[in-house]
Amino acid sequence: MDKRGPIVTLCLLLLISKISAEDVCESGLYTNSGKCCSLCPAGFGVVVPCGDSDTKCEPCIENSTFSDVRSAKAKCQPCFTCQSPSLTLESNCTREQDTVCRCPERQYLDSNGICLPCQLCSKGHGVVSQCTHNKNTVCQLCSSGFYSEVKSSESPCLPCRTECKETEVQIGDCVPQHDILCMDKDVPILKRTEGGENGTSAGSPHFIPQDNSKNIIPVYCSILAAVVVGLIAYVAFKCYTTCKQKKQLAKARAGELATSTEGEKLHNDSGVFLDTHSLQEPNHLSKAKIEPKLYINLPPHKQSEVERLLADTSLGKDWQRLASLLGYEEETIDTFGRGEDPVHTLLTDWSSKESSTLEVLCAALVNMERADVVENLNSTNDASSVV
Repeated sequence: MDKRGPIVTLCLLLLISKISAEDVCESGLYTNSGKCCSLCPAGFGVVVPCGDSDTKCEPCIENSTFSDVRSAKAKCQPCFTCQSPSLTLESNCTREQDTVCRCPERQYLDSNGICLPCQLCSKGHGVVSQCTHNKNTVCQLCSSGFYSEVKSSESPCLPCRTECKETEVQIGDCVPQHDILCMDKDVPILKRTEGGENGTSAGSPHFIPQDNSKNIIPVYCSILAAVVVGLIAYVAFKCYTTCKQKKQLAKARAGELATSTEGEKLHNDSGVFLDTHSLQEPNHLSKAKIEPKLYINLPPHKQSEVERLLADTSLGKDWQRLASLLGYEEETIDTFGRGEDPVHTLLTDWSSKESSTLEVLCAALVNMERADVVENLNSTNDASSVV
């Protein structure tokens, strides 16, 4: 058998691969004569681009210019300087690397050379890449099967649990903002199915009202007691305000009697009659101007009109913006939003505060560009002033 055949084939393959390697031009550029253009190494910049002749390179200047790439086009770039007071120098500029400046902890250097705080990924979003000295945090919405319950610049999305413990029952699915929700099976108002009723097995937990009404009676009694206590507190509050108003009215009447007595004396002594009510009227007007107008004193129908306008988001920004301007935290606003009528809940809670004046409310509405609601409130003030 002739053994020269495989050897000849191997030699041909080596020759072809060598020719192919020589034909590959790394820069992808050629001179006018067809010669492959050379690349300037890192630390060198292009002086004369490839054209009639090959690429001409020159070394970058130490601490002045640099080039960190191999290229047939790139020139030496000027070194960056750490000019901001908050920047600290980590490494000087070399011919192959630019200056490295570092911002304080939890900040990064943007493209304009300014230190900015690293972004915090909100709930339901996880960190894809953490904040570095020259790159901001990259956040991403948690996909199905993952969640994030914290605001962080470091925590990624965590995998959801697949099931609750044996002593718990699942009451909520996993969503981007939280893991699956579980509750202890021994809670009095819940119990597990004991048999296969309604096509379910004894091993699968479900919410079933207890048939034993004795366990529900304490719950009803607690609710009734809370209602009674609330009514008593409301009646006590109304009695307190009524008594306070009566005392103020009594003081005002006593002042009127004292003024009327002085008027009668002047009438008896000089024969001139003075209208005591006309003397007191400027004082009442000045007091009315000084006393702030509270939102809680608006008529119920007028409060309903304001709530209706704020609920209509097609006319402007929504009630959540108003809640933020009135000083409520994000968690409290979320709590209001889970109710049936968040606008009514917000204004009812705010009106119980001492600072709940119409001036404060109008200022917040002007800030959120809801002139329609301000006009409605002003029409109320005009009507009350005419009366």
